[in-house]
Amino acid sequence: MTAADRAARTEAADLLARSAYDGAGGADAGTALVAVGGYGRGELAPYSDLDLVLVADEGLPEDQWRELAGQVWYPLWDSGHQIDHSVRTLPEMLAAAEGDVRVASGLLDVRHVAGDHSLALRLRTTVLAHWRRQARERLPELHELVRSRHRLVGELAHLSLPDLKEAEGGLRDATVLKSLTATWLVDVPAADLERCRQQLLDVRDLLHAAAGRATDRIAPEHWAPLAEGLALPDEASAQRYVRELGRRVTHLSRLAWRRTDDALRRTSAARPRRPELTRLAPGVALSQGEVVLDRGAQPERDPVLLLRAAAEAAVRDVVLAPPTAARLVRDCPPLPEPWPDEARRQLVRLLAAGPGLLAVWETLDETGALDRILPEWERIRLLPHASVIHRFTVDRHVVETCVEAAALIRDVSRPDVLVVAALLHDIGKGGLTEHSVAGAPIARAIAVRMGFGPDEAELIARLVRWHLLLADVATTRDPDDPATVEALTEHIDTPEALALLTALTEADAKAASPKAWSSWRAGLVLDLARRARAVLERGSAPPAFGDEEVPVPAEVADGEVAISVEPVADGSRVTVVALDRVGLLADVAALFALRRVGIRAARLWAQGEHAVSVWDVDADHLDVGALRDQLDAIVARRVDPAERLAPRRSPGDLDPAVVVRPEASDHATVIEVRAADRLGVVHQVSAALAALDMTVRSAHISTLGPQAVDVFYVQEAAAGGLSDTRAAEAAHAVRRALRGPS
Repeated sequence: MTAADRAARTEAADLLARSAYDGAGGADAGTALVAVGGYGRGELAPYSDLDLVLVADEGLPEDQWRELAGQVWYPLWDSGHQIDHSVRTLPEMLAAAEGDVRVASGLLDVRHVAGDHSLALRLRTTVLAHWRRQARERLPELHELVRSRHRLVGELAHLSLPDLKEAEGGLRDATVLKSLTATWLVDVPAADLERCRQQLLDVRDLLHAAAGRATDRIAPEHWAPLAEGLALPDEASAQRYVRELGRRVTHLSRLAWRRTDDALRRTSAARPRRPELTRLAPGVALSQGEVVLDRGAQPERDPVLLLRAAAEAAVRDVVLAPPTAARLVRDCPPLPEPWPDEARRQLVRLLAAGPGLLAVWETLDETGALDRILPEWERIRLLPHASVIHRFTVDRHVVETCVEAAALIRDVSRPDVLVVAALLHDIGKGGLTEHSVAGAPIARAIAVRMGFGPDEAELIARLVRWHLLLADVATTRDPDDPATVEALTEHIDTPEALALLTALTEADAKAASPKAWSSWRAGLVLDLARRARAVLERGSAPPAFGDEEVPVPAEVADGEVAISVEPVADGSRVTVVALDRVGLLADVAALFALRRVGIRAARLWAQGEHAVSVWDVDADHLDVGALRDQLDAIVARRVDPAERLAPRRSPGDLDPAVVVRPEASDHATVIEVRAADRLGVVHQVSAALAALDMTVRSAHISTLGPQAVDVFYVQEAAAGGLSDTRAAEAAHAVRRALRGPS
């Protein structure tokens, strides 16, 4: 539906409401029928947000205008239209606006539908005058409401299920921007905002038609009809179209609020009569909290000026004025290849600026500057992540990784290499080849173009190629096994490269989501990095953290099981000590599964005739007595975990993947299991192995989005790795246990 279609529908709906009002005898009643809210839709139609209010003047008898209201609403309801409605006197409307900033903001866009024009005009002008007079007191409250909504809902450009109305960059933000403009404190590009708003309304009309109901969330099945309705070639194009609209409104919103905050900080007396310029760098100045061009700037002679201005804005965490960026894109000559040293230094300053990078990078993207600085950016622009563990699209995740890496530059000898590798680590996404493999040659070529030497360019390419390696090895391999460190040092063979990879791994994980860098995952990664560094520096690895012997409690000698619980930052660490036996791991894993406690990591080792296992779980305040009682019931088979934890498959479920990796260890057989993340997986795997009289030396549990990735180091009960025949038997048994009954 076009804007003209909506205008026609609005006119028809207004005519219907006016007819109902006139038919009820409201023409001379001293009342007015007005429309508020609706985010500009303004029509009585299915799925409408429209709110109709019957406003009565002071002194009009209440029974008279309440009777009129009923006579207006019923014909509209009888016609099948959905409306929100209310009846208020003019003083009540003004009092509501005074008491709630959201009401005041909505009334700024009030529209007369029927009745007394002067009454509707008085309502609008009074609310608008109060809004402008009280803007300095009311805008901080409105800004906090906006921020709370953004934190709760997320960004339209990055949500897996975009919310066209409530998300940051959605229709509600477009309405708020109109409220900011009404204060006269800031200006917003009205034509650009209205274009985005109308296009978002077009999308929502199509969404309602596709869903057959009122909804603002775009589900995966809606992208195909949206693409058809928008005359776009495919679902990916529709996603990009909607996300671009959301990001544009987000950019306008953030810019407007930064300017509003700056205006609120400055009193009337402090405002200069003419703009004041504070010189920051050659050609770059600061004016009213925004980076602009100095009076002596010559963009046509300075190819580095764009990067210099962007770096100054990011380092100071101020606005890079969009008109300035647009002019620099238009007037600056292209950077020569390779870049001059200053261009590379300014890019590194920009990337290492920390939180100030995000807003400046958005401005560079919105003004087309990135097409000149990094044309490869188009590969990942607004590209959705395949993994649900990521909270942002690929391009935004990359920027967030740079922000996180900026906090780690003190830990590495080459911070320039770190931040550029952070910028390029996902540049290979968007194709069919695994992205780290595809990204390495792209990153190398970009680094050479930026003026890095051959060694630095190769190092950046290596970091991009292996940026997943450290986390993968740390969370899926036995830290005690020499082959684990070798799996890392085979590709990362210098302490400098290892330090850079460690920092990049941390930044990448933190940028993905908080769960991707939990305390237990960080501990595994940093411990492996520490041990690998020792190998690279001294040729031998120190023992893994937590490898010291655990005191064996006295009751264990009598055949009992000792359980202790230690609280940690994001859950508990449970230590179990018992006489070693086949099946012990399965019983302890069943204990946690039956109590619905998620396992994040598990390590086991032998101390003489005893077995020690340490479990990192996601529950706190665990009761040791309750754990011991339930484990006793499992061991005595008063409780049958196999029956209660049997997998229940649904049609369409993916089969578990069970892979034997003989190269991963010299003294055990490594079995890697990938299955749907659910309680009982560790028990089912270890029970299947115990039934074959095999022992699990250690287990390493990890969760990546909806998938569990569990690695088991398996030996024969008499010690030693499995033969090829036994390894195949073990894999088959595990696969059968995880599939369950068909």
